[in-house]
Amino acid sequence: MGVKTKPVSIAVVGSGYVGLVAAVCFAEIGHSVVCVDNDEQKVAMLRDGGVPIHEDFLPELLARHRNQRLQFTTDLSAATQRAEAIFIAVGTPQSDSGNADLSYVDAVATQISRSIGSYKVIVEKSTVPVYTNEWIRRVVERNGTSSTNFDVASNPEFLREGTAVTDFLHPDRIVVGADSEAAADILRAIYAPLTSGDYYRSDNAVIGHRTISDPPPLLLTSTKAAELIKHASNAFLAMKISFINAVANVCEAVDANVEEVARGMGLDKRIGSQFLRAGIGYGGSCFPKDVAAFRYVAEQLSVDFGILTEVEKINEQQKRRFFNKVRSALWTFRGKRLAVLGLAFKGGTDDVRESPAFDVIRMLLSEGCTIVAFDPAATERAKLELPPGPAMQYVDDLYGAATGADALLILSDWPQFGEIDLEKLQTVLRYPIVIDGRNLYDPQQMLEHGFTYLSVGRPAMYPARERAGARVR
Repeated sequence: MGVKTKPVSIAVVGSGYVGLVAAVCFAEIGHSVVCVDNDEQKVAMLRDGGVPIHEDFLPELLARHRNQRLQFTTDLSAATQRAEAIFIAVGTPQSDSGNADLSYVDAVATQISRSIGSYKVIVEKSTVPVYTNEWIRRVVERNGTSSTNFDVASNPEFLREGTAVTDFLHPDRIVVGADSEAAADILRAIYAPLTSGDYYRSDNAVIGHRTISDPPPLLLTSTKAAELIKHASNAFLAMKISFINAVANVCEAVDANVEEVARGMGLDKRIGSQFLRAGIGYGGSCFPKDVAAFRYVAEQLSVDFGILTEVEKINEQQKRRFFNKVRSALWTFRGKRLAVLGLAFKGGTDDVRESPAFDVIRMLLSEGCTIVAFDPAATERAKLELPPGPAMQYVDDLYGAATGADALLILSDWPQFGEIDLEKLQTVLRYPIVIDGRNLYDPQQMLEHGFTYLSVGRPAMYPARERAGARVR
């Protein structure tokens, strides 16, 4: 039997992708949680049961715990006073220099310090560069709080948007950076329902790969090591994506199939198959920002980490290469009507931050194309970045986007984009041309259905009527 622990009183500051998922999941594993945000409208929506982001299981868990173990407020002072642990989960956007902008973290630390009357653990949950824990400590002490009344710990998140709830409740590992035993004990108690396996005994537990007999490990490190683990992990995953995209470009040059190459690489246990999917590049709120921030930190420490510069360079080039691939299929752009499937940076989320789809769309719009776009979840967020108009149109189904289009572009890997009725698609497209930036289809299958089919790192497919002289780079 697992070790039963009493609930911990937790405040989570920030209700974005990280903060809201953390707050809901802490409540799910038995703790008393107050989620704090300074956006009154957002807090009112959450109190009423509204869900501001697209995440599997989030609506169900929010409904289960709202107004019971989970509360929402704009009162940071009151939440701080009641909490044993205060998780900072505010945004750390990329600054002009490439470093993480920590002004929101600084503001929260300042406000927290004014309300500490007893011992608290202040926990970095946002992705922050190394030494942030020391700066938080300085800020809190400068505002009059005794060092005996608080510790600063690091507990980085490793959540994938779209599967964030499952990732939180069934993690590969839980990293806790703590430089005092008191802070480590509180964080151990918070995660004990997972690490003991007790949570997985519940009939209502979210299903995932962790079980009673195989609970997640908790890795206890220094705060600096925990901060570095997060940035190093994301930079390494981004490097894998850029590496396979560079391999894909070599494959195209010799008419090889990058998926065969990636499969052969991934079967090596030292390498693994994850993040070896060629495409139009990585995006989202984490990889671009974290690679830039890690590179900046290295530069400030006079460490030559040039490989990260190449990772960023390859990622940018990949979008331009895809744009040129579209040009090679269409010859000219002006006046062309193009169907775009996918606006989010990946399938399963409504997050459009740093979405490579936007870069491709902007290049096409600048050449005089008309874009008709569909995304299952991200349309409303996309409209804020790419306002609708005569040249930028949004529709509510994929066949509506494809109707009358000169070509279909697949820019996000939503599962339904890989399950299109190809016969129906043939009838609605003006020309049977598909340019697939996510390699969702088998090239031979597309050829058999009469499509001109271009993908990433695989030979281009042209029907017999177009095959003569056709070659894409």
